[in-house]
Amino acid sequence: MPTSCQRARQAGFSFIELLASLAILALMAAVAMPLAEKTVQRSKEHELRRSLRDMRQAIDAYKAAATAGRIEVGLDGSGYPPTLLDLVNGVTDKKNPDGAKLYFLRRLPRDPFFADDEAPNEASWGLRSFESPPDAPRSGDDVFDVYSLSEKRGLNGVPYKEW
Repeated sequence: MPTSCQRARQAGFSFIELLASLAILALMAAVAMPLAEKTVQRSKEHELRRSLRDMRQAIDAYKAAATAGRIEVGLDGSGYPPTLLDLVNGVTDKKNPDGAKLYFLRRLPRDPFFADDEAPNEASWGLRSFESPPDAPRSGDDVFDVYSLSEKRGLNGVPYKEW
């Protein structure tokens, strides 16, 4: 028959066992945290790539429609959309007698790296006009390209502004 001292010893963990368990748990957490942060960054980068691709394709489709004569373009116009919202709100199709609109995006995506959550989606992007040089983009009368306003660098080492 076990004595009361032996029963107490069998009932729980020793202090050393608890410390060893805590040390192992802390080590696992220390390894998992940077991995989780990289996973979140990788997910945001994927979202940025997809958003940039979708908007650039919409801008190119707008330009193609303007070149085909389906969109009214002024004499001094480049054929690119005046604002990003024109891609979502649509423009009148000149070749459709019913006055239907051409739409190029369902919604305007948000830059996942933009800090201000209160700003509208269109304010989260940098705009480059057709007349601005590629190495110093600036906005103008049209939207030739979009880029991220983030100062951070991607996992590949390239600043998000240059994607």
